Amino acid sequence: MAYTPIVPRARIGFIVPSSNRMVEEQAQKYLPADVRAHFTRVGMTNRHRAPLEQLTPRIVEAAELLADSKCAVIVLQCTGTSMSGGVEAEKKLMGAMERATGIKTISAASSLTAAFAALKARKLVFTSETPPGQHAEKLAFLREAGFEILADRAVGLKNSDEYCSMPGKLWFDTAVELRRADADAYFLSCANIRAIDIIEDLETVVDRPVVTSNQAAFWWALRSAGLDDRVAGLGRLARLH
Repeated sequence: MAYTPIVPRARIGFIVPSSNRMVEEQAQKYLPADVRAHFTRVGMTNRHRAPLEQLTPRIVEAAELLADSKCAVIVLQCTGTSMSGGVEAEKKLMGAMERATGIKTISAASSLTAAFAALKARKLVFTSETPPGQHAEKLAFLREAGFEILADRAVGLKNSDEYCSMPGKLWFDTAVELRRADADAYFLSCANIRAIDIIEDLETVVDRPVVTSNQAAFWWALRSAGLDDRVAGLGRLARLH
């Protein structure tokens, strides 16, 4: 008897911080049913926090393990880590991952810059979960990448437990408070928050595209895998080619 193999359209590998609790949940909710997400965890935040150069060997090793699952794309899904060393350091890390695996690699940072480019957004309203120090690292990356930050706020949550437990309404209210008529887009930063669920409601209020770390990564991972799905619930970005 001949059997038909069951093969998904694509497999996407995610490297997430050991403390992250949102990427898996949101991938299950928003990625197409016939696209499989595979995950591995790396210590890179909180007590594991270190310069990007020091984290590189463990991130590359994690990418090599995901490559065994025949992923079409591998994603380093931590906004703070991928932005922490600046634009060139992020590119260098992506290059090291690709050389080690032979697979297309992207990061939270490169997904976001791709999203803003696709939306033709240069003037941003920017909110992050962190205290001022780590917020400043992200701010520096965005400015180095050529974006103008019209308004920004470090919400200053204490730790990963607070990041993933705060309701989406926090991010909605913060963005509305920072509202700017001349903004091209609103950026709600962090892969461990619930902002993805309020994207479309916020877009209705501010009348601008809203971009979150996980939304951008799901969109760019699908596009990098050659898939052109428009994913419901993910706002204007997810409707772009």
